[in-house]
Amino acid sequence: MKELVCIVCPRGCTMKIEEKDGEYSVTGNSCKRGENFAKTEMTNPMRTICTTVRTAFDDVPVLPVRVSSDIPKNRIFDVMKEINKTTVTERISRGDKVIENVLGLGVDVIATSDILKG
Repeated sequence: MKELVCIVCPRGCTMKIEEKDGEYSVTGNSCKRGENFAKTEMTNPMRTICTTVRTAFDDVPVLPVRVSSDIPKNRIFDVMKEINKTTVTERISRGDKVIENVLGLGVDVIATSDILKG
């Protein structure tokens, strides 16, 4: 048996997950989203990344970014290496792609703020 705290909503339900013959049963969740989270966490844990990327602009030295969708938890450090190698050299807008299809995961790194022409 494994115990997890759900991170899907602010309730933070403490759930117990039991595996038997490849099937998972979940208790302690208050909603279906918690059950889905627990099963995914046991089979293929996914996460999102919100961070910053360097820019070439003195007035805005870093730009906040996020991934456009969840990525496998075991690829977080690989994606962060790619983000840390990147420097934004053009003025861009919120939602613009900073890195397209990062590491072939089908996920983009996108700007969450603007770097507008000064």
